[in-house]
Amino acid sequence: MKNTVDELNAKFKNSKPQEVLEFLLNDTTKKAALSSSFGAEDQVLTSMMLEITKEANIFTLDTGRLPYETYSVMDETNLKYGIKVDVFFPNNESVEELYQTQGINGFYESIENRKRCCFIRKIEPLQRALKDVDVWITGLRASQSVTREEMQMFEYDEGNAVIKVSPLIDYSEEDVWEYINKNLVPYNKLHKQGYPSIGCAPCTRPVKEGEDIRSGRWWWENPEHKECGLHAK
Repeated sequence: MKNTVDELNAKFKNSKPQEVLEFLLNDTTKKAALSSSFGAEDQVLTSMMLEITKEANIFTLDTGRLPYETYSVMDETNLKYGIKVDVFFPNNESVEELYQTQGINGFYESIENRKRCCFIRKIEPLQRALKDVDVWITGLRASQSVTREEMQMFEYDEGNAVIKVSPLIDYSEEDVWEYINKNLVPYNKLHKQGYPSIGCAPCTRPVKEGEDIRSGRWWWENPEHKECGLHAK
């Protein structure tokens, strides 16, 4: 699999995201799917994919603690493009057990608690979502945080046994918003309120001018811990 990933990175080294997506979506031997949080990058990819085919596979994880604005852009996206993004929810029994052991906001108390919450609300549902998927498309960009600087466009995710592709890996934030504005892509209104990165409501806050764009996520932790496990190596 490493040879395949290396070959793909070499082949698409200077390619536009649309060229990468067209290759992935036209490959009938592999099922590709975008995991969307309805953030700006994912909205760009949604638009690009649906330009290629209305049958593009797009899913999201509803953790049960998302901001109202995220549900709004989900609805707006479905209506604009005439689609229904697939939604995966946490296992209800696991959420009930989490509440019994941590309380409602126990994730603030330790990294272990927070990662347990992320596993139940995000990682386990993701594993179900990727069960029959060969290629996992993500909106990750290298400049988003220190945990993503060394990422390549094509990687192999051993935990989920899929090829993980980040077509926007070399995009800047300016590139993302230029596409959104030019193509009238729906976006989460929290982005205009100081939220460059949006996750669950209690774990996301606005960032100040000049701060790292991921500093509003799990702000009580050190930067090297700021991944929920979805994109951990």
